Amino acid sequence: MKILITGSNGLLGQKLIAALRHDPEVELIATSRGSDRTADPLGARYRTMDTTDREQVDAVIDAVRPDAIIHTAAMTNVDACEQDPAACRLQNVTATQLLVDAAKRAGSHFIFLSTDFIFDGEHGPYREEDAPAPLSIYGHSKLEGERIVQEAGLDRWAIARTIIVYGIAPGLSRSNVVLWAKGALEKGTPIKVVDDQWRMPTLAEDLADGCIRIAKRGATGIFHLSGPDGMSILELVQRVGAFFNLPTGAVAPVKSASLGQPAKRPPRTGFILDKARRELGYHPRSFEQGLAVLRSQLAT
Repeated sequence: MKILITGSNGLLGQKLIAALRHDPEVELIATSRGSDRTADPLGARYRTMDTTDREQVDAVIDAVRPDAIIHTAAMTNVDACEQDPAACRLQNVTATQLLVDAAKRAGSHFIFLSTDFIFDGEHGPYREEDAPAPLSIYGHSKLEGERIVQEAGLDRWAIARTIIVYGIAPGLSRSNVVLWAKGALEKGTPIKVVDDQWRMPTLAEDLADGCIRIAKRGATGIFHLSGPDGMSILELVQRVGAFFNLPTGAVAPVKSASLGQPAKRPPRTGFILDKARRELGYHPRSFEQGLAVLRSQLAT
């Protein structure tokens, strides 16, 4: 089957490529803005595509006519979205509409990556059918993207929501909380870490596996794909320290309100993974198992 990935230079995009590039059942087409930044270039399987440019989107999708599109490209910096709503809307809403329009013409199965930030965090962990109530411009933009996908009249669509994706890949434009924590603990830098936000961090390889399962099975509807372990951000940092044998004495617990961040965060999210386990065979690794994957990649 022909699978097209948007945002292929990002963390999830690179993990999808790693899982699919040698799959005999899949013809892979990777797309991103600019040049291919993967460690092992894809050559003819890579197309430059700016998801906010209708002409580029239409040209690529109409030429390729993929069986499935996994749409990972997005503006995900929550505070940057709050400070630049127009850029956030362009990348998370307008781009989704352009891709959905092209996917509808091509008859593609459209798989949209979304977030726990569509919830207000008052009643987590959440099931797929729980009512959204975003607190931030980022959360609103992803929820609007979800609704575009649901209401477009596509033959097949799926929404894969996730939480704090971590991992490592070449040439990333953004870090993630696990790499940040490890780096800060290694330096012994005093850091402030919130103890009143609770999440279920997700290994990028596991999220990629869940998305591929959706594509290969032609699964439709909403799926929650996260790691299985819930913890506060403070506990996350402490567990990173314990795993890598790094001292955590310079970590100071703080409340979210004291940081003065532009965007409001939900206090307690997390996902109930029963549906993904049952319908997709999704079985994510524990947090420490995920850290072991990361450690092995850092060693190479």
